[in-house]
Amino acid sequence: MQTPLAPALAGATGMAFVGGSVAVSGFLADAPSLTVQSLRYALACLLLVLWARLAGKRLVRPRRSDWLWLGGVVLTGMLIFNVALVQGSRHAEPAVLGVAVACVPLLLAVAGPLLEGQTPARRLVAAALVVTAGAALVQGFGRTDGLGLVWALVTFACEAGFTLLAVPVLGRHGPHGVSVHSTWMAAVAFGAAGLVGEGPRAVLRLRPDDVLAGVYLAVAVTAVAFVLWYTCVQRLGPARAGLLTGIAPVAAAAVGVALGGPMPGLAVWAGVAVVAAGLALGFRPGRAAAPDAPPVLAPAVSGPAGLRPDVLDRV
Repeated sequence: MQTPLAPALAGATGMAFVGGSVAVSGFLADAPSLTVQSLRYALACLLLVLWARLAGKRLVRPRRSDWLWLGGVVLTGMLIFNVALVQGSRHAEPAVLGVAVACVPLLLAVAGPLLEGQTPARRLVAAALVVTAGAALVQGFGRTDGLGLVWALVTFACEAGFTLLAVPVLGRHGPHGVSVHSTWMAAVAFGAAGLVGEGPRAVLRLRPDDVLAGVYLAVAVTAVAFVLWYTCVQRLGPARAGLLTGIAPVAAAAVGVALGGPMPGLAVWAGVAVVAAGLALGFRPGRAAAPDAPPVLAPAVSGPAGLRPDVLDRV
């Protein structure tokens, strides 16, 4: 079965936005991060709702089980993910956390089909191993202590949760609906945490650079990238879509060079080539990839049978 080009390009573009956002996140190092996150997700939600109205898209109210899955997406893929990155950075070099996230394709290749009641495709698992190895080469390897390793594992699990926990509700809400509901829930959650942890006047401490960075994250990395990514997951299934997360570290390296950073070393170039080889293997037309997509498209998927951004930037 040949992979549809449009959803593959959507997922690749979304991951490119996520990877490129790593450099933008540096501008927020001294900003009240919880408050910025709340404003980011609130703006993204507003844009998504306006887009839905202009496009005539109908947003569906979540049902009882939907709240659990959407809450899981927000809790793991946004809230805990951010905490893990912040705490992990105090015990491990960034490359360690990056490698943890780079392992996500392998988990999605195995867990995605299993949670849909299918057998993982061997070719997709092999392709995920190749993509993971290539992404790790691009990220590099760093030093860590025991706590850093624990936080890296939490980061890995939360990154996977952002995709897997959205699968059961994609059939009913679609990529746009899942993005809308997850962003307003994240805005509320981060807003409450910001009021407690940073105080109600934290917004007054924002500098122009903080605002510009937050707007970019809200528009490109949230409103646009979320819809692109979930469109890809819905159409291709989590296993094949997961391979595209390998594009994020490649995009991060490319943006770093574009912003005046040094040219990548030999290991990075080798990693880019390995990622490309893994993507070629995973997206090559063939029967092995066919079973992965249809279950997500079924409108009745909404329960436990079907259990993902910067990559480094949902900080």
